Amino acid sequence: MDALPDAPGKRALAVLAPLVFALAPLQLGDFPLSVLNVAGIFVLGTIGLNLLTGYTGQISLGHAFFMGLGAYVWAHFGGHLGLPLPVWLLAAAVAGGLLGGIISPFALRLRGNYLAIVSLGLVFIGIHIWKNFESITGGATGFTGDTRAASVGIVDFGDLEVAGRAYTVDQSFFWLIWAVVALGVLVARNIVRSRPGRAMQAVRDHDIAAAVIGVEPARYKVGAFVVSSAYAAVAGALYGSYFNFVNPDHWNLFLSIQFIAMVIVGGVGTIFGSVLGGLFVGSVPRVIETYGGRIPLIESLGVTIPEFNAILFGVVIIGFLVFEPDGLAGIWFRLKARLRSMPAPLTKEI
Repeated sequence: MDALPDAPGKRALAVLAPLVFALAPLQLGDFPLSVLNVAGIFVLGTIGLNLLTGYTGQISLGHAFFMGLGAYVWAHFGGHLGLPLPVWLLAAAVAGGLLGGIISPFALRLRGNYLAIVSLGLVFIGIHIWKNFESITGGATGFTGDTRAASVGIVDFGDLEVAGRAYTVDQSFFWLIWAVVALGVLVARNIVRSRPGRAMQAVRDHDIAAAVIGVEPARYKVGAFVVSSAYAAVAGALYGSYFNFVNPDHWNLFLSIQFIAMVIVGGVGTIFGSVLGGLFVGSVPRVIETYGGRIPLIESLGVTIPEFNAILFGVVIIGFLVFEPDGLAGIWFRLKARLRSMPAPLTKEI
């Protein structure tokens, strides 16, 4: 379903994407940039979960655990030791991938709801560890870094200054986060278009039939867990550095459910849908929290803004599951196909 854009679409994207990437921090205020930064982190995590759930068919509710793991990798290597960004970002990816590989044998024996329940246990185990391993995590009160440690060579995204102009954290982290997202999209698209990606989809559709044609389901289930966990850990590390604070209550069941919702809303089994789902679910609640007082519907319902967000969250998930199972990506692909099938306008001959 993750169809390639047509040639004009590629050209337009090649021109517009770099322009938006370069100019958005210069034109937008700190609040919209902060919304896009958090949404970008969620996009990265959603890509990882979609590789596991959408492409390999393994349902996991433990994504928040791996994101928390990445955040605490930043806390130790970046916020505490002050090591540069490439070190703690790579350490987060390796830690997430290794732990995902250790846990992944459960995926070989379980599937569906059973796997979801087992992966859910990771979240509660993680909360216990984050609250009690105080030497690194800071315990229940959380960890505040001595520094964001967001430097790459002479460029420090935590205190960016170029040609005498200083940039805010929201501006500089927009460039950092979305550069990592672009790299994550590129890697994921190459994975799903390659032989491993086709094997993952074969395992998702029918693992026994996949084994008959020479695909090893165990190998690709483990590989999907490793890659998915690495993506989540990198997203968590960026989250910790951006906020310069990590709290164990962040990595709870609701966050895992949010990631499932991002996959559903964006589109299961499509990288493009992961971007749309992460942007939608990652930004809309934050916007409502800020501007919800101006929405007459909230007053007429007699609910608080958090309650309204929860109601909207549930309605959106149910609505997409029932009426649009292909998500926002499915809507976009159908719209594009319809536009391309429209007859060209007639021109008069002179």
